Amino acid sequence: MSELYNGIQLNPTISNENEKYQLALGISKVGIWDYCAASNKIFFSKPSKSIIGLEDDATFGNNANDWNNRVHPEDREKYFKDFQDHLKGKKTIYENKHRVLHKDGSYRWILDRGQIIEKDKNGQASRIIGSHVDITEYSENERKVQETLNLVVKQNSKLQNFAHIVTHNLKQHAGNFESLLSLYEQADSKSEKKQMFDYLKTLSNSLSSTITNLNEIVTVQSKQKAQTNKLYISKETELILKELDYFIKDNNATVINKTEIDCYLFFNTSYFQSILQNLILNAIKYKHPNRNPEVTIISTCSKNTIEIKVSDNGLGIDLDKFGEDIFGLYKTFHTNHDSEGVGLYLVKNQIEAFGGTIKVDSEVNKGTTFTINIPNSIN
Repeated sequence: MSELYNGIQLNPTISNENEKYQLALGISKVGIWDYCAASNKIFFSKPSKSIIGLEDDATFGNNANDWNNRVHPEDREKYFKDFQDHLKGKKTIYENKHRVLHKDGSYRWILDRGQIIEKDKNGQASRIIGSHVDITEYSENERKVQETLNLVVKQNSKLQNFAHIVTHNLKQHAGNFESLLSLYEQADSKSEKKQMFDYLKTLSNSLSSTITNLNEIVTVQSKQKAQTNKLYISKETELILKELDYFIKDNNATVINKTEIDCYLFFNTSYFQSILQNLILNAIKYKHPNRNPEVTIISTCSKNTIEIKVSDNGLGIDLDKFGEDIFGLYKTFHTNHDSEGVGLYLVKNQIEAFGGTIKVDSEVNKGTTFTINIPNSIN
């Protein structure tokens, strides 16, 4: 005597074989779904419904969209596209990974596969059979591996950033020491020698401060985020200008500090000093040959954002030509022999580490303005 399986007449031999397959599938926990276009219903095997906690719901599948409606909103577009691509013959087999809502409110990751097994006289799919496999554990492990890889990449970036800071900052100090020692040897009077010696002491203190700050960076490299301090922008700017005093005077430069006295932000001290030093040094280094460099630093504090602008009257940058490479590593835009293409790369990375942004406006032979925006938050 023949038997019915999912509305299909089976002979006893096939029925017995089917029971074996069902038993095997039940043990493997692979769910089976079977869509019938004539009835517009989907049969879901018990393992398939168990994946989402609905193994006892006998009506699940009476509505063709029962499963579709439980697919995570972020996954639906690709879910439907992959299925339609199979129906249109673009793919020989339907396959998709998506999240589906469980009875307990959580989501399970599913590997969903299927294939058309019957078509009507018009060539349209009349029956499609597929499988569901719960890959939640695999997906979670994959996510953890990716997070670990992202952390490694981030730590490596921090290490590379630190190496560039050391090279860039210490090279500047070394260059200043060489220049001052040379001038000290050339000085004729005691007053000139004393002046050079005073500059050397200031530079020595600046070097000690830099080393201390670099040590702080080493300490925080193992942490998820660099240490944050409450910094008064005007005060920090004055300290930086004092450290750069010799370089500023040696280039006949004028630096105007228009930052607001009571304006502060929560930021890493080493990063802030590195950012401002790089922007000021660049503004003076790339001065226009026909005029003395002028640099203006302005801050604007609002409830949610701190804006800092550093403007100069220097050579300017051809943004049409170099705009996309401004903050790239080892990208240079002028012919100065000491251009390394490191400073602006550091500036951008240090600002972005605290959720900030930096943009540049520039005109060749007129000057450049860098605008920094940093969230006004302790976080």
